[in-house]
Amino acid sequence: MDARLLDPLHQLDISALAERREPGLSLEAPFYTSDEVYEADIAGIFSKHWIFVASEGEIPDAGDYVTINLGTYSVIVVRDDDEEVRALHNVCRHRGARILTDAQGSVGNLVCGYHHWAYATDGRLRHAPTHGKDFDMSCFGLKQVATQVVSGLIFICLADEPPEDLALVSDIVSPYIAPHQLGRTKVAAQVDLVEEGNWKLVMENNRECYHCDGHPELACSLFPTFGYGSSDIPPHLQPGHDRYLLAQAQLEATCDELGLPYAAIEQLTTRLSGFRIQREALDGAGESFSETGESVSNVLLGDLEHRRLGRLSLHVQPNAWFHFLSDHAVTFAVLPLSAGRTLVRTTWLVHEDAEEGVDYDPAALTKVWRETNAQDAAFVARAQLGAASPAYEPGPYMPSEYQVEAFCTWYIDRLQEHLSS
Repeated sequence: MDARLLDPLHQLDISALAERREPGLSLEAPFYTSDEVYEADIAGIFSKHWIFVASEGEIPDAGDYVTINLGTYSVIVVRDDDEEVRALHNVCRHRGARILTDAQGSVGNLVCGYHHWAYATDGRLRHAPTHGKDFDMSCFGLKQVATQVVSGLIFICLADEPPEDLALVSDIVSPYIAPHQLGRTKVAAQVDLVEEGNWKLVMENNRECYHCDGHPELACSLFPTFGYGSSDIPPHLQPGHDRYLLAQAQLEATCDELGLPYAAIEQLTTRLSGFRIQREALDGAGESFSETGESVSNVLLGDLEHRRLGRLSLHVQPNAWFHFLSDHAVTFAVLPLSAGRTLVRTTWLVHEDAEEGVDYDPAALTKVWRETNAQDAAFVARAQLGAASPAYEPGPYMPSEYQVEAFCTWYIDRLQEHLSS
């Protein structure tokens, strides 16, 4: 490692490392391998920005909860008795024990298993055994975490003063997502996959399709020129591109008729929550992610009546991407576990009235993304091994990888803001 990046105590100078980042090149190895950078990422990225953690379909009823771990933080995301979505620090106000240890469940009260302090689902302390006469229970409610629901998608922010940018993003993307009515969905399947790579490698891998010939199941639904710019399509793929142009024109005509927005909106390097959203045509039947492009659930989302609505795709910095189809939705949350390990949580949502085994087969519903996620995990692991090699040095992004460059630019800018604050 460059000795100039080490301070006198041989600690990594992350500020110097960030300062010398060259645009157009991948990040230097310590950004993927260093425990110090990982800790800075938790403090400067995941503790200060809005993070996607779940959908409303995962906590449909009062008392339903999921727990989210980010570094040393643990957060309870719960629907309270008034049906509101809340997030609470998973730390008892007595002596700090972790209250809930399961990943998900349903409760009447949040009861600490150590000394049995009991909290309402809105965080108020309801019961503290054998407390003194001067004990004021109103002073010992669970600490609240900022929460915002964007058309059924739940985001949290651990900062004391959360940035206001997500409300602006919500105003833009909600008209796209709203027709799918995620508030009327249920979880058909959820898979937690631990990838052996840094969280940024997971995100970078998702931000490009330069590698998509390694996804045969996904390729059934995507046009063969997906990921190419209109000016750099190889001649042998031109027929596939012509097929895409026709399908996209038909999709846009349908969307105009139905009043569904579809145009790409891309703000990837904005100061806080960078994002991109667009509705695009799918290949084959054009209905869903499957081997034929046909629907994988008989019951369409919301009040939609047309199956051939392509895919509405959204990604939000720093940790999430989504696909909304006419018949189901898929959410992806990226949660760092260590410098070299990342949890990718994939959740498939179907209409609340869809019946398993009648309206959808879970195996068929999840096949494309189960296979694609496994393939991506292998790619990420290979990238992590390469980044750890002394022979690694930053390499150039190709034109089709411009969103990777945008992600890295967003990340470096936000990290520098944190380090200088």
